[in-house]
Amino acid sequence: MTINELIQQRFGLPTDIGTTVGPNETLGNILARSSCRHYKSDPVSEDLLATLFSVAFSAPSKSDLQQACVIHVKDQEKQQRIAALCPQIGWIARAPVFMVWCGDSRRIRRLSVWRKHAFANDHLDAFMNAAVDAGIAMQTFLIAAEAMGLGCCPVSQVRDDIDGLSTELGLPKWVFPVAGLCVGWPAEETQISLRLPLSAILHADTYDDGELFEHVAEYDRRREIIDQTIPEKQRMVERFGVSTDYGWSENRTRQYNVPARTDFGHYIRDQGFDLS
Repeated sequence: MTINELIQQRFGLPTDIGTTVGPNETLGNILARSSCRHYKSDPVSEDLLATLFSVAFSAPSKSDLQQACVIHVKDQEKQQRIAALCPQIGWIARAPVFMVWCGDSRRIRRLSVWRKHAFANDHLDAFMNAAVDAGIAMQTFLIAAEAMGLGCCPVSQVRDDIDGLSTELGLPKWVFPVAGLCVGWPAEETQISLRLPLSAILHADTYDDGELFEHVAEYDRRREIIDQTIPEKQRMVERFGVSTDYGWSENRTRQYNVPARTDFGHYIRDQGFDLS
C-alpha cells in the first residue's frame, strides 16, 4: 500500500495526505501497526533482544540525562506472578518475552552523591523527565521490534497493583514502572484501530477544540461501522445501561468514570519524589 492509502486506512477518511511521499518502510510500518496479543511459542533470540535494547536506548533523552531503564523478566514464575496481579490481561502470562519499562531518577541522584554535587532539582520535573525518557525508549524499542517482524503490546495495567509489581521487580527509591511490554512472534493477523482525525488533535499556533464534539461524533461512527460494539461488549452495562449511540467516546468516558490507580501518587511519593 502507498503511504496515502495507509493514512486513509488508519484514520478511515479520504485524504490527499502522503501523496507526495514515496514508499518508506519505516513510515509504512508505523502507520500499519497494531497491538499483538497472541504469540507463537517460538523464542526470541537473546542477540535480537540485545540489539533491540541497543536501538531503544539510542532514543532521545532529556538533556542526555538517560533516566530510563528496563527490567526484562526472564524468570517464568515471576512473569506468572506479575500476570496474576492483573488477570484481565491474559497475554502477559502467554508472552514469550515480557519486560517493564521504568523511569529511573535514581541513577543521576547516586551519581550526584558520587561526584559530591547537590541534587537541586528534586521536584515534579524530575519525575516527568524520567517518565518521558522511559516512554520514548519503550516506543523506540516497539518500532524496532515490529520492524523485525515481532508483535508488541504495551500494558499500562501493570500499574493497577503498583505495590505488588514494585515488590516483584525490587524497585528501589526513585525508580518507578511506566508500562509493561509483551513481545513475541505474531500468531495471527492483527487489526489496526482507527485514530482520532488530525482535525481533532492538530492545532495551529493556539489550542482550539471548538469543534471537538463534531469531530469525535463522526469518529465514533466510523469506528463503529468497522468494528461495531455489540450490547454484550459495552462497558459496565449494569451501571450505565445499553447505549444506542455507543462508540469510542462513550467507552472511554465510561472507563474514566470509575476511579483507578488512585494510589499511584502516594506510591511515587513513597519512592522519594517531591511532586511540588
